Amino acid sequence: MIQADEFLQPARARGYDFFTGVPCSFLTPIINRVISDDTLDYVGAASEGEAVAIAAGAWLAGRKTVVMCQNSGLGNTVNPLTSLNFPFRIPTMMIVTWRGEPGLKDEPQHELMGQITGSLLDVMRIPHQPFPQEAGQIAAALDAAESAMDDSSLPFAYIMAKGSVAGEKLDQPTPPSRKRGEVSDLTALTNGGERSIRFTLLERLTGLMPTDAAVVATTGFCGRELWTLNDCRQNIYQVGSMGCASGMGLGVALNSDRPVIVVDGDGAALMKLGALATIGAQAPEKLVHVIMDNGAHESTGGQATVSSNVTYAEAAIACGYRNAMVCDTPDGFEAAMKQALSSPGPHMIHARIKTGSIENLGRPTISPIEVAQRFQGFLTGGK
Repeated sequence: MIQADEFLQPARARGYDFFTGVPCSFLTPIINRVISDDTLDYVGAASEGEAVAIAAGAWLAGRKTVVMCQNSGLGNTVNPLTSLNFPFRIPTMMIVTWRGEPGLKDEPQHELMGQITGSLLDVMRIPHQPFPQEAGQIAAALDAAESAMDDSSLPFAYIMAKGSVAGEKLDQPTPPSRKRGEVSDLTALTNGGERSIRFTLLERLTGLMPTDAAVVATTGFCGRELWTLNDCRQNIYQVGSMGCASGMGLGVALNSDRPVIVVDGDGAALMKLGALATIGAQAPEKLVHVIMDNGAHESTGGQATVSSNVTYAEAAIACGYRNAMVCDTPDGFEAAMKQALSSPGPHMIHARIKTGSIENLGRPTISPIEVAQRFQGFLTGGK
Protein backbone atom coordinates (compact mmCIF):
# COMPACT_ATOMS: atom_id res chain seq x y z
CA MET A 1 0.00 0.00 0.00
CA ILE A 2 1.24 3.49 -0.88
CA GLN A 3 0.23 7.02 0.04
CA ALA A 4 -1.55 8.97 -2.69
CA ASP A 5 1.16 11.63 -2.86
CA GLU A 6 3.85 9.00 -3.35
CA PHE A 7 2.33 8.48 -6.80
CA LEU A 8 0.93 11.94 -7.50
CA GLN A 9 4.08 13.95 -6.75
CA PRO A 10 6.38 12.13 -9.21
CA ALA A 11 3.55 12.05 -11.76
CA ARG A 12 3.14 15.80 -11.38
CA ALA A 13 6.90 16.25 -11.75
CA ARG A 14 6.52 14.61 -15.16
CA GLY A 15 3.74 17.01 -16.10
CA TYR A 16 0.60 15.00 -15.25
CA ASP A 17 -1.56 17.63 -13.59
CA PHE A 18 -4.96 17.43 -15.32
CA PHE A 19 -7.26 14.72 -13.97
CA THR A 20 -10.80 13.79 -14.93
CA GLY A 21 -13.02 10.80 -14.37
CA VAL A 22 -15.81 9.15 -12.44
CA PRO A 23 -15.23 7.96 -8.85
CA CYS A 24 -14.84 4.41 -7.57
CA SER A 25 -14.29 3.44 -3.93
CA PHE A 26 -10.87 1.99 -4.85
CA LEU A 27 -9.95 5.39 -6.34
CA THR A 28 -11.18 7.43 -3.38
CA PRO A 29 -7.72 8.20 -1.91
CA ILE A 30 -6.28 9.34 -5.26
CA ILE A 31 -9.33 11.41 -6.21
CA ASN A 32 -9.59 12.97 -2.76
CA ARG A 33 -5.93 13.96 -2.82
CA VAL A 34 -6.17 15.39 -6.35
CA ILE A 35 -9.23 17.46 -5.45
CA SER A 36 -7.55 18.66 -2.25
CA ASP A 37 -4.35 19.74 -4.03
CA ASP A 38 -4.66 23.19 -5.60
CA THR A 39 -1.69 22.47 -7.89
CA LEU A 40 -3.73 19.78 -9.68
CA ASP A 41 -6.87 20.19 -11.79
CA TYR A 42 -9.77 17.76 -11.52
CA VAL A 43 -12.95 17.66 -13.60
CA GLY A 44 -15.63 15.30 -12.41
CA ALA A 45 -17.38 13.94 -15.51
CA ALA A 46 -20.94 12.70 -15.94
CA SER A 47 -19.67 9.53 -17.63
CA GLU A 48 -16.39 7.80 -18.26
CA GLY A 49 -16.61 8.34 -22.02
CA GLU A 50 -17.10 12.04 -21.44
CA ALA A 51 -13.99 12.03 -19.22
CA VAL A 52 -11.95 10.54 -22.08
CA ALA A 53 -13.19 13.31 -24.39
CA ILE A 54 -12.44 16.04 -21.83
CA ALA A 55 -8.92 14.68 -21.41
CA ALA A 56 -8.48 14.59 -25.18
CA GLY A 57 -9.35 18.28 -25.41
CA ALA A 58 -7.01 19.11 -22.53
CA TRP A 59 -4.17 17.20 -24.21
CA LEU A 60 -4.75 19.06 -27.48
CA ALA A 61 -4.44 22.28 -25.47
CA GLY A 62 -1.07 21.19 -24.11
CA ARG A 63 -1.82 19.32 -20.87
CA LYS A 64 -0.71 15.84 -19.79
CA THR A 65 -3.78 14.05 -18.59
CA VAL A 66 -5.02 11.24 -16.35
CA VAL A 67 -8.43 9.55 -16.71
CA MET A 68 -9.68 7.64 -13.67
CA CYS A 69 -12.61 5.22 -13.58
CA GLN A 70 -13.95 1.96 -12.27
CA ASN A 71 -13.45 -1.01 -14.57
CA SER A 72 -17.22 -1.23 -15.06
CA GLY A 73 -16.90 2.19 -16.69
CA LEU A 74 -14.55 0.83 -19.35
CA GLY A 75 -17.66 -0.02 -21.32
CA ASN A 76 -18.44 3.69 -21.52
CA THR A 77 -14.92 4.47 -22.73
CA VAL A 78 -14.76 1.99 -25.61
CA ASN A 79 -16.22 4.40 -28.16
CA PRO A 80 -13.92 7.40 -27.56
CA LEU A 81 -10.84 5.28 -26.88
CA THR A 82 -11.23 3.47 -30.20
CA SER A 83 -12.73 6.18 -32.41
CA LEU A 84 -11.21 9.34 -30.89
CA ASN A 85 -7.90 8.57 -29.17
CA PHE A 86 -6.87 5.91 -31.68
CA PRO A 87 -7.45 7.72 -35.01
CA PHE A 88 -6.18 11.07 -33.68
CA ARG A 89 -3.32 9.48 -31.68
CA ILE A 90 -4.17 11.14 -28.39
CA PRO A 91 -2.47 9.65 -25.33
CA THR A 92 -3.72 9.71 -21.76
CA MET A 93 -2.70 7.90 -18.61
CA MET A 94 -5.56 5.81 -17.24
CA ILE A 95 -6.12 4.43 -13.75
CA VAL A 96 -8.76 1.70 -13.94
CA THR A 97 -9.87 -0.10 -10.80
CA TRP A 98 -10.14 -3.87 -10.55
CA ARG A 99 -13.53 -4.50 -9.06
CA GLY A 100 -14.46 -8.18 -9.22
CA GLU A 101 -10.84 -9.34 -9.15
CA PRO A 102 -10.98 -13.15 -9.36
CA GLY A 103 -10.55 -14.73 -5.95
CA LEU A 104 -11.84 -11.69 -4.02
CA LYS A 105 -15.41 -11.32 -2.79
CA ASP A 106 -17.23 -8.45 -4.51
CA GLU A 107 -20.68 -7.46 -5.72
CA PRO A 108 -22.20 -9.68 -8.43
CA GLN A 109 -22.30 -6.90 -11.03
CA HIS A 110 -18.49 -6.81 -11.01
CA GLU A 111 -17.91 -10.54 -11.61
CA LEU A 112 -17.66 -10.58 -15.39
CA MET A 113 -15.84 -7.26 -15.78
CA GLY A 114 -13.37 -8.36 -13.11
CA GLN A 115 -12.56 -11.38 -15.27
CA ILE A 116 -12.15 -9.48 -18.53
CA THR A 117 -10.64 -6.10 -17.53
CA GLY A 118 -7.17 -6.90 -18.85
CA SER A 119 -8.56 -8.63 -21.93
CA LEU A 120 -10.77 -5.65 -22.77
CA LEU A 121 -7.78 -3.33 -22.61
CA ASP A 122 -5.85 -5.78 -24.80
CA VAL A 123 -8.65 -5.80 -27.39
CA MET A 124 -8.49 -2.00 -27.49
CA ARG A 125 -4.69 -2.24 -27.88
CA ILE A 126 -4.10 -0.30 -24.68
CA PRO A 127 -0.96 -1.51 -22.87
CA HIS A 128 -1.42 -1.91 -19.15
CA GLN A 129 0.17 -3.09 -15.93
CA PRO A 130 -0.79 -3.25 -12.25
CA PHE A 131 -0.94 0.02 -10.33
CA PRO A 132 2.09 0.20 -8.02
CA GLN A 133 1.48 -0.96 -4.45
CA GLU A 134 4.94 -0.17 -3.09
CA ALA A 135 6.83 3.10 -3.19
CA GLY A 136 9.81 1.41 -4.83
CA GLN A 137 7.66 0.41 -7.82
CA ILE A 138 6.40 3.88 -8.71
CA ALA A 139 9.29 5.28 -10.75
CA ALA A 140 9.48 2.18 -12.93
CA ALA A 141 5.69 2.19 -13.39
CA LEU A 142 5.74 5.82 -14.53
CA ASP A 143 8.66 5.07 -16.83
CA ALA A 144 6.70 2.24 -18.42
CA ALA A 145 3.65 4.44 -18.99
CA GLU A 146 5.66 7.30 -20.45
CA SER A 147 7.64 4.99 -22.73
CA ALA A 148 4.50 3.31 -24.07
CA MET A 149 2.72 6.60 -24.71
CA ASP A 150 5.80 8.17 -26.32
CA ASP A 151 6.10 5.19 -28.66
CA SER A 152 2.44 4.95 -29.68
CA SER A 153 0.82 8.32 -28.85
CA LEU A 154 -2.00 6.23 -27.39
CA PRO A 155 -3.34 5.65 -23.87
CA PHE A 156 -1.72 3.51 -21.21
CA ALA A 157 -3.62 2.02 -18.27
CA TYR A 158 -2.82 1.01 -14.73
CA ILE A 159 -5.14 -1.58 -13.19
CA MET A 160 -5.63 -0.71 -9.52
CA ALA A 161 -6.35 -3.55 -7.12
CA LYS A 162 -8.26 -3.10 -3.88
CA GLY A 163 -6.26 -1.47 -1.09
CA SER A 164 -3.47 -0.14 -3.31
CA VAL A 165 -3.57 3.36 -1.78
CA ALA A 166 -4.04 4.41 1.85
CA GLY A 167 -7.06 6.48 2.76
CA GLU A 168 -7.14 10.24 2.26
CA LYS A 169 -9.51 12.84 3.64
CA LEU A 170 -11.33 15.07 1.19
CA ASP A 171 -10.73 18.80 1.40
CA GLN A 172 -13.07 19.96 -1.33
CA PRO A 173 -13.76 23.67 -1.80
CA THR A 174 -17.40 24.68 -1.76
CA PRO A 175 -18.54 25.14 -5.37
CA PRO A 176 -19.05 28.82 -6.16
CA SER A 177 -22.62 30.02 -5.99
CA ARG A 178 -23.75 31.93 -9.05
CA LYS A 179 -27.00 33.09 -10.49
CA ARG A 180 -28.47 30.91 -13.18
CA GLY A 181 -28.56 32.43 -16.64
CA GLU A 182 -31.77 33.49 -18.29
CA VAL A 183 -32.98 32.48 -21.72
CA SER A 184 -32.66 35.65 -23.81
CA ASP A 185 -35.50 36.80 -26.03
CA LEU A 186 -36.11 33.49 -27.78
CA THR A 187 -38.97 34.77 -29.89
CA ALA A 188 -36.79 37.47 -31.47
CA LEU A 189 -34.54 34.79 -32.97
CA THR A 190 -37.24 32.57 -34.45
CA ASN A 191 -39.92 33.32 -37.02
CA GLY A 192 -41.38 29.91 -37.83
CA GLY A 193 -40.56 30.15 -41.53
CA GLU A 194 -38.84 27.58 -43.72
CA ARG A 195 -35.68 26.37 -42.10
CA SER A 196 -32.31 26.33 -43.80
CA ILE A 197 -29.89 23.45 -44.15
CA ARG A 198 -26.84 23.09 -41.92
CA PHE A 199 -24.45 24.09 -44.71
CA THR A 200 -26.01 27.57 -44.85
CA LEU A 201 -25.47 28.14 -41.13
CA LEU A 202 -21.91 26.87 -41.35
CA GLU A 203 -21.31 29.41 -44.12
CA ARG A 204 -22.44 32.12 -41.72
CA LEU A 205 -20.26 30.66 -38.96
CA THR A 206 -17.11 30.68 -41.07
CA GLY A 207 -17.70 34.34 -41.83
CA LEU A 208 -18.17 35.19 -38.16
CA MET A 209 -15.66 33.10 -36.25
CA PRO A 210 -12.66 34.99 -34.88
CA THR A 211 -9.24 34.09 -36.24
CA ASP A 212 -8.18 32.94 -32.79
CA ALA A 213 -11.22 30.68 -32.20
CA ALA A 214 -10.95 26.90 -31.98
CA VAL A 215 -13.77 24.92 -33.61
CA VAL A 216 -14.70 21.35 -32.64
CA ALA A 217 -17.09 19.78 -35.16
CA THR A 218 -19.05 16.66 -34.35
CA THR A 219 -18.91 13.51 -36.46
CA GLY A 220 -20.93 13.01 -39.64
CA PHE A 221 -21.97 15.65 -42.17
CA CYS A 222 -21.17 18.53 -39.82
CA GLY A 223 -17.42 18.01 -39.93
CA ARG A 224 -17.45 17.16 -43.62
CA GLU A 225 -19.35 20.35 -44.49
CA LEU A 226 -17.08 22.51 -42.35
CA TRP A 227 -14.03 20.98 -44.03
CA THR A 228 -15.58 21.71 -47.45
CA LEU A 229 -16.33 25.31 -46.52
CA ASN A 230 -13.28 26.35 -44.58
CA ASP A 231 -10.58 23.78 -43.90
CA CYS A 232 -8.02 25.35 -41.56
CA ARG A 233 -5.91 24.52 -38.55
CA GLN A 234 -8.51 26.14 -36.27
CA ASN A 235 -10.81 23.18 -36.89
CA ILE A 236 -10.86 19.62 -35.65
CA TYR A 237 -13.32 17.25 -37.30
CA GLN A 238 -14.38 14.35 -35.13
CA VAL A 239 -14.61 11.31 -37.36
CA GLY A 240 -16.21 9.13 -34.70
CA SER A 241 -16.78 9.30 -30.95
CA MET A 242 -20.37 10.44 -31.39
CA GLY A 243 -21.44 12.66 -28.51
CA CYS A 244 -17.90 13.61 -27.51
CA ALA A 245 -17.55 16.99 -29.24
CA SER A 246 -18.87 18.90 -26.22
CA GLY A 247 -16.49 17.09 -23.86
CA MET A 248 -13.51 17.73 -26.10
CA GLY A 249 -14.54 21.37 -26.45
CA LEU A 250 -14.75 21.68 -22.68
CA GLY A 251 -11.28 20.21 -22.29
CA VAL A 252 -9.92 22.77 -24.74
CA ALA A 253 -11.84 25.68 -23.20
CA LEU A 254 -10.58 24.94 -19.68
CA ASN A 255 -6.98 25.03 -20.86
CA SER A 256 -6.91 27.83 -23.42
CA ASP A 257 -7.69 31.53 -23.54
CA ARG A 258 -9.14 31.17 -27.03
CA PRO A 259 -12.84 31.23 -27.87
CA VAL A 260 -14.03 27.66 -28.39
CA ILE A 261 -16.98 26.87 -30.66
CA VAL A 262 -18.46 23.37 -30.48
CA VAL A 263 -20.66 22.50 -33.45
CA ASP A 264 -22.81 19.59 -32.31
CA GLY A 265 -25.70 17.60 -33.71
CA ASP A 266 -29.01 16.87 -32.04
CA GLY A 267 -28.45 13.11 -31.99
CA ALA A 268 -24.87 13.47 -30.81
CA ALA A 269 -25.85 15.87 -28.04
CA LEU A 270 -28.53 13.47 -26.83
CA MET A 271 -25.97 10.68 -26.62
CA LYS A 272 -24.03 12.52 -23.90
CA LEU A 273 -26.59 14.95 -22.53
CA GLY A 274 -24.87 14.79 -19.14
CA ALA A 275 -22.06 16.86 -20.65
CA LEU A 276 -24.34 19.90 -20.40
CA ALA A 277 -24.18 19.63 -16.62
CA THR A 278 -20.39 19.32 -16.63
CA ILE A 279 -20.06 22.37 -18.87
CA GLY A 280 -22.47 24.33 -16.71
CA ALA A 281 -20.55 23.42 -13.56
CA GLN A 282 -17.15 24.27 -15.03
CA ALA A 283 -18.52 27.47 -16.64
CA PRO A 284 -15.86 28.25 -19.28
CA GLU A 285 -16.64 31.81 -20.31
CA LYS A 286 -15.43 31.52 -23.91
CA LEU A 287 -17.27 28.33 -24.83
CA VAL A 288 -20.08 28.53 -27.41
CA HIS A 289 -22.01 25.28 -27.80
CA VAL A 290 -24.03 25.14 -31.02
CA ILE A 291 -26.50 22.31 -31.58
CA MET A 292 -27.59 21.95 -35.20
CA ASP A 293 -30.97 20.25 -34.80
CA ASN A 294 -32.59 18.72 -37.86
CA GLY A 295 -34.34 15.99 -35.89
CA ALA A 296 -32.52 13.23 -37.73
CA HIS A 297 -29.48 10.99 -37.82
CA GLU A 298 -28.87 12.37 -41.28
CA SER A 299 -25.56 10.78 -42.22
CA THR A 300 -26.92 7.28 -41.52
CA GLY A 301 -30.10 7.57 -43.59
CA GLY A 302 -32.25 10.19 -41.89
CA GLN A 303 -33.75 8.16 -39.06
CA ALA A 304 -35.58 10.44 -36.62
CA THR A 305 -34.05 11.43 -33.30
CA VAL A 306 -36.22 12.37 -30.32
CA SER A 307 -35.09 16.00 -30.44
CA SER A 308 -38.61 17.21 -31.24
CA ASN A 309 -39.33 16.58 -27.55
CA VAL A 310 -36.19 18.36 -26.32
CA THR A 311 -35.67 22.05 -25.66
CA TYR A 312 -31.90 22.18 -25.57
CA ALA A 313 -31.77 25.85 -24.61
CA GLU A 314 -33.86 25.30 -21.50
CA ALA A 315 -31.82 22.20 -20.65
CA ALA A 316 -28.63 24.24 -20.94
CA ILE A 317 -29.99 26.96 -18.65
CA ALA A 318 -31.08 24.32 -16.14
CA CYS A 319 -27.54 22.90 -16.23
CA GLY A 320 -25.90 26.25 -15.53
CA TYR A 321 -25.06 27.77 -18.93
CA ARG A 322 -24.98 31.53 -18.63
CA ASN A 323 -27.14 32.08 -21.69
CA ALA A 324 -29.05 30.11 -24.31
CA MET A 325 -30.71 31.06 -27.58
CA VAL A 326 -32.96 29.35 -30.10
CA CYS A 327 -32.97 30.27 -33.78
CA ASP A 328 -34.49 28.89 -36.95
CA THR A 329 -33.08 31.17 -39.69
CA PRO A 330 -29.60 32.13 -40.85
CA ASP A 331 -30.16 35.70 -39.66
CA GLY A 332 -31.26 34.48 -36.26
CA PHE A 333 -28.22 32.22 -36.07
CA GLU A 334 -25.91 35.08 -37.00
CA ALA A 335 -27.45 37.31 -34.31
CA ALA A 336 -27.09 34.56 -31.72
CA MET A 337 -23.49 33.87 -32.66
CA LYS A 338 -22.55 37.56 -32.52
CA GLN A 339 -24.06 37.83 -29.06
CA ALA A 340 -22.31 34.68 -27.85
CA LEU A 341 -18.92 35.78 -29.14
CA SER A 342 -19.19 39.18 -27.50
CA SER A 343 -20.28 38.23 -23.98
CA PRO A 344 -19.21 35.79 -21.25
CA GLY A 345 -20.57 32.26 -21.46
CA PRO A 346 -20.89 29.39 -21.62
CA HIS A 347 -23.53 29.88 -24.30
CA MET A 348 -25.92 27.47 -25.96
CA ILE A 349 -27.25 28.15 -29.46
CA HIS A 350 -30.02 25.74 -30.43
CA ALA A 351 -30.26 26.09 -34.21
CA ARG A 352 -33.32 24.43 -35.70
CA ILE A 353 -32.60 23.40 -39.27
CA LYS A 354 -33.92 21.04 -41.94
CA THR A 355 -32.25 17.96 -43.37
CA GLY A 356 -30.21 18.19 -46.55
CA SER A 357 -26.71 18.96 -47.72
CA ILE A 358 -24.83 19.89 -50.85
CA GLU A 359 -24.36 17.40 -53.66
CA ASN A 360 -21.20 15.29 -53.79
CA LEU A 361 -20.15 16.25 -50.28
CA GLY A 362 -16.52 15.34 -49.78
CA ARG A 363 -14.53 14.08 -46.83
CA PRO A 364 -11.33 15.45 -45.30
CA THR A 365 -8.35 14.45 -47.41
CA ILE A 366 -5.90 14.80 -44.54
CA SER A 367 -5.61 12.13 -41.89
CA PRO A 368 -7.03 12.50 -38.37
CA ILE A 369 -3.46 12.45 -37.06
CA GLU A 370 -2.57 15.46 -39.21
CA VAL A 371 -5.78 17.24 -38.17
CA ALA A 372 -4.95 16.71 -34.49
CA GLN A 373 -1.34 17.79 -34.89
CA ARG A 374 -2.13 21.04 -36.66
CA PHE A 375 -5.03 21.76 -34.24
CA GLN A 376 -2.74 21.21 -31.28
CA GLY A 377 -0.16 23.47 -32.89
CA PHE A 378 -2.82 26.15 -33.37
CA LEU A 379 -3.89 25.90 -29.72
CA THR A 380 -0.40 25.90 -28.24
CA GLY A 381 1.22 28.39 -30.59
CA GLY A 382 3.25 25.87 -32.57
CA LYS A 383 3.28 25.27 -36.31
